[in-house]
Amino acid sequence: MKRNQPFILGVIVVALLLSIWISAVDRISPPNPFTQGILFDRDVSLRLGLDLRGGLQVLMEADLPAETKVNAEDINTTKSILENRVNGLGVSETTLQVAGDRRIVGEFPGASDPEAVIAGLKQTGLLEFVDSGDVSLTPGMEVQTDFGLDPAAVPAPDPNDPTAPVVYHTVMTGQALRTAAVDSSQVGAFQIAFTLTDAGSKVFSEYTSANIGKYLTIVLDKKVISSPRIQSAITDGAGVITGQFTRDEANSLVVQLRYGSLPIPIKVVESRAIGPSLGQESVRKSIIAGAIGLIAVMLFMALYYRLPGLIADLALITYALISYALFKTIPVTLTLPGIAGFILSIGMAVDANVLIFERMKEELRSGRTLLQAIDLGWSRAWSSIRDSNISTLITCLILYIFGSAFGASIVKGFSVTLALGVLVSLFTAIVVTRTYLHLTMDGLKADERPEWFGM
Repeated sequence: MKRNQPFILGVIVVALLLSIWISAVDRISPPNPFTQGILFDRDVSLRLGLDLRGGLQVLMEADLPAETKVNAEDINTTKSILENRVNGLGVSETTLQVAGDRRIVGEFPGASDPEAVIAGLKQTGLLEFVDSGDVSLTPGMEVQTDFGLDPAAVPAPDPNDPTAPVVYHTVMTGQALRTAAVDSSQVGAFQIAFTLTDAGSKVFSEYTSANIGKYLTIVLDKKVISSPRIQSAITDGAGVITGQFTRDEANSLVVQLRYGSLPIPIKVVESRAIGPSLGQESVRKSIIAGAIGLIAVMLFMALYYRLPGLIADLALITYALISYALFKTIPVTLTLPGIAGFILSIGMAVDANVLIFERMKEELRSGRTLLQAIDLGWSRAWSSIRDSNISTLITCLILYIFGSAFGASIVKGFSVTLALGVLVSLFTAIVVTRTYLHLTMDGLKADERPEWFGM
């Protein structure tokens, strides 16, 4: 073996062991030897798409006259808000895509309550700044406010009855916000800076001047987002919301503050429920088809190329394990076309080995030693392998862009799994197969055992 072969073999072994581990579990939580806790925790369960798992598909459209032009930023912002709403319903692996200039396609695998999903998509999104007095309300809790109620219908607080419902006063709504953006304090903590409209500035100035030290709670759809204390009077129409925010939490809060309600009205044009039985049958048939194809390819390689074919089979198993582990780790939501893309990429992986082995046989027939034949066979087949795989990757990119532009998730699923399979097949062709060949054959002589090489 060459000087660097032990290192390369070690990398392959580590990648293979990691792939086997990830393929066998649904969650990886390695222990932290320094704190006796968990180093990190990651869900690596296999994600199945709508056509395999069942669920709900919804087509939404801007509820505006056909002649009204919809701004691209507005439709993308609407998609982001809808994603936040659906995630709040606990629907996992949701996919929302903008289709054209005024439509959004939503797929909700495993959705058990379609009515709740559609209701969540249609909700208005009311942002309120609420006077909670001396009480800091807990983020996530539901509250009652007096916004939109007849003042006569608002019950007076009863200090003698702790179980009586509390109705908080709405100081102003999100209509008063002009801008909101993530900022950082002098000590590097994330905070949200906002500005108000002229009308909002007047209301905010009067309220904060009279309530220094009190809590002003921010509520979206009757759920508390944040409950900051008023540190000083805010008379210039600009303020800062502080809290123990991470960057992602601050960005999410900015989106909620800036777009508490949808920038454009949305209507549900079509909804379609897909039963899980169809998905289970598709998975079963896909597994059978994939297994038959894989076994047939492995048998062909072993019978036609003999010893190199068996080595190629080992490389193919390595390829399949690494690909599957990547699908779970990234993660990739597998659809039926996605599985087809993966099965197609198996053929691409074998194609590279066929090119290498045919070149090897030509070099052996011309009198080269086995070591020379391996290196020359690989180097002379590399240009064909490179060009064919690059062409496939370009096609995958075109399909992905097409699928994103028109909301065709099945096209995107096919392109993603095929592209990942091609990239892994390049790794197995360039590194794994070549290393296995050297590891097995460096001490052999092809002219003594020609039948081992299909000659």
